Amino acid sequence: MRETRYRLGYRGDIEGLRAIAILLVVAAHTGVPFLRGGFVGVDIFFVLSGYLITGLLLQEIGDSGGVRFGAFYARRLQRLLPALLLMLLVVSLLALLLVPPPLQPFQAIGGATAAVWLSNVHFALLHLDYFGPGADSNLFLHTWSLGVEEQFYLAWPLLLFVTLGAWRLPPHALRLRRLKVVMLLVFAVSLAACVLWTRTAPQLAFYLMPARAWEFALGALVFMQARPATLRKAEGSSQHAADGGGRHMGLLAGALGLLLIAAAALLYGPDMPYPGIRALLPALGAAALLYAGAARTDAGAALWLSARPLQGLGKVSYSWYLWHWPILLLGAQIDPDAPLAVRLALALLALLLAVLSYRLVESPIRRSRGLLARPHTVIGAALGLMLLANVGTITWYNDASAWLQAPRQQQLAAASVDAPVIYSMGCDTWYRSAKVNVCGFGPANAAHTAVLMGDSVGAQWFPAVHRAFERPGWRLLVITKSSCPMVGGTMFYPRIGSDYTVCATWRARALRYVAQLHPAVLLLGSTATYGFSRAHWIDGTREVLAAVAGAVRQIDLIRSTPHLSFDGPGCLLRRRWLGDLNFLDRCTSPAESAANTRVWRWLGEAARPFRNVRLLDMNRYVCPHGQCSAQRHGIVVFRDDQHMTASFARSLAGALRATLDAAPETRTGQATPGKP
Repeated sequence: MRETRYRLGYRGDIEGLRAIAILLVVAAHTGVPFLRGGFVGVDIFFVLSGYLITGLLLQEIGDSGGVRFGAFYARRLQRLLPALLLMLLVVSLLALLLVPPPLQPFQAIGGATAAVWLSNVHFALLHLDYFGPGADSNLFLHTWSLGVEEQFYLAWPLLLFVTLGAWRLPPHALRLRRLKVVMLLVFAVSLAACVLWTRTAPQLAFYLMPARAWEFALGALVFMQARPATLRKAEGSSQHAADGGGRHMGLLAGALGLLLIAAAALLYGPDMPYPGIRALLPALGAAALLYAGAARTDAGAALWLSARPLQGLGKVSYSWYLWHWPILLLGAQIDPDAPLAVRLALALLALLLAVLSYRLVESPIRRSRGLLARPHTVIGAALGLMLLANVGTITWYNDASAWLQAPRQQQLAAASVDAPVIYSMGCDTWYRSAKVNVCGFGPANAAHTAVLMGDSVGAQWFPAVHRAFERPGWRLLVITKSSCPMVGGTMFYPRIGSDYTVCATWRARALRYVAQLHPAVLLLGSTATYGFSRAHWIDGTREVLAAVAGAVRQIDLIRSTPHLSFDGPGCLLRRRWLGDLNFLDRCTSPAESAANTRVWRWLGEAARPFRNVRLLDMNRYVCPHGQCSAQRHGIVVFRDDQHMTASFARSLAGALRATLDAAPETRTGQATPGKP
């Protein structure tokens, strides 16, 4: 029996809208400075899916009185799965060569869940922030949106079927009022959950389909409001496609839609909570453009979106989405500090792969008449291939994990957790609490007290500081909070998806405690990678120094250790993993960077008004001769791409003590700030 395929008719403006969506996503991931909010392209895709899938299902229900569920699911799998599996296979093989072994199990699980359309659930439960520091290491993170889409495809036909009572609906008797009410309800409840979860559980709001269902419902509502001719025929309506007023409204809607999407792409960024209420801007923009195109395609935004170049990009948008993210990340394994021009070249390489994938895999399988006529065969084959891909990536996970567990590898892998003992003592509660937990070392009645205070980059110095102050008459107190800089003001923290108010509260309390303590020495340390402006660095640091300068004999500002182009243990393990095949890893990196040098200069400016504040630069001991190495004298230097191992920090105790006792000019290479 020949399978009936339902179509809504080709609309060039829809392909153009797909092109705009993928261009925005690729621009954001490539790092185009003025399109940091390009991630809203995914919201456009969701609204588009709601519009198109609702239209196809309503057309089928209106024509036949029901839904051929098997045929519907087969078409979706036939359309999406082949290109996904090809990408998973190629990227997994490249990851074996390019990704550090400690990260390979992480990649493998991401691939395993992507193969069965569940990566969004995996990343949500993993609490992996899409905009956070760990996100740009997972090759399959972008498949979260495919999981959302596939879960939508699974649920939406059932929702429409039940809402319309399609099992008892005669052909050409479609009624939409009840469906509109249900879609409005889905929109309201899902949007409310999205806004609430963005504040309380941002990963759930970002990754899970229930928090994104309102965008699909919005697309469905636009379809029902715009009422294409096929839908009106099913309702028995004789109204023309659009009157003069409707055409004018279409022009206005198109202009508004472009404006809303452009505003979101230009004004949004990864340093703000998302999706929440902000996602309404691009979603409504996409809805307005879809409405405009339904009204008329011969003018305004719809005509512009129908341009041939945009239609061409729209056709390969799915494949380009699949390839662009892993190609960018694999390129970063070779050159982590690649300039924008190189990243754009990688994005173009991904586009080339997308075109090949579309022409050789996606399009031929999608259009195969033999497969279209056998939906149950397609579903069975698809499930088998998904299972095979899932088993293959789990095998990769098991093999990589077993290799890492071997004693020889364990010695290197242990370096990644070679952190100061203070973390196991509860001194650092990270973002979970604003309580000041003080860890003490040495006699409580000591004549002199030294305090080490800072974020995790400051805390990494504890083993050296502890040994340096292991002398008669001294007591050392440690007060740290990870990711909390010694710079005043509140900052947005992408990892928790909100302002880091815990940090600001903790820092104020800790500074009051230090001021009341009147220590002899206070060492302050922070990483230089916070994205603060010059004014924020200088004014915020002065605010911190002013709070304690009058109560402390000597304050030492510790320079941030370099941010490396490699993960220390990971680089060493990859050299061992690949052996003679390795052609990438020297496991060295320049010590100096423009950002680190800039921040160090600003700290000097901030310290200038205070006579008892001195600058402490230990980087010449961490990275001698301007070169950082993953391993020196048999000791692994870094436990990641910035923090020293506790073992290596301990080895610098003598150098630190000598530097602390040296004259100011020796310590900084220049006169002490504030000293005449």
